[in-house]
Amino acid sequence: MSSAMDSFFCTAESGSSEEVLAALEALVQREVGAVIFSCSVFDIAAGQARRIYTNQPAAYPVSGLKDITPNAWTRQVLENRKTFVANTPEEIRDIFPDHATIAALGCGSVVNMPVCLSGHFLGTVNVLNEAYYYRPPIVARLNQLRAAAMLAFCSSFLTNRVS
Repeated sequence: MSSAMDSFFCTAESGSSEEVLAALEALVQREVGAVIFSCSVFDIAAGQARRIYTNQPAAYPVSGLKDITPNAWTRQVLENRKTFVANTPEEIRDIFPDHATIAALGCGSVVNMPVCLSGHFLGTVNVLNEAYYYRPPIVARLNQLRAAAMLAFCSSFLTNRVS
């Protein structure tokens, strides 16, 4: 097991949910890389999403709810629970209404990895980087970090349930 994974698990055992999400980001940064890293949860029935963690708070703050726009992304990620990859600014523009902000931050590729546990959809890990960055080997590596993502989302849910 890598030292980055060991560090993540140590944080997951005793850290706050914010610390666990930050440790997940550190793990993803080391193993995959991202200019923008965030985690989101969804109330699919209400058609709303909420960001629970971000490394770009000025552009993408942790804040209130935003409406989910039904499109190919929602079908793939929210309904079919499959990882979404777009590797060009054009693909991003076709799916995301905030494509101009994404481009302004130097990003032209995205991966949205759904995180599920025991058949329940927990949310998504969202990573963005320069165009053509998320080639299949990198996406495969991100998908190998799902267990860590599950723990991070569970930590967040436990904290929010108890508080």
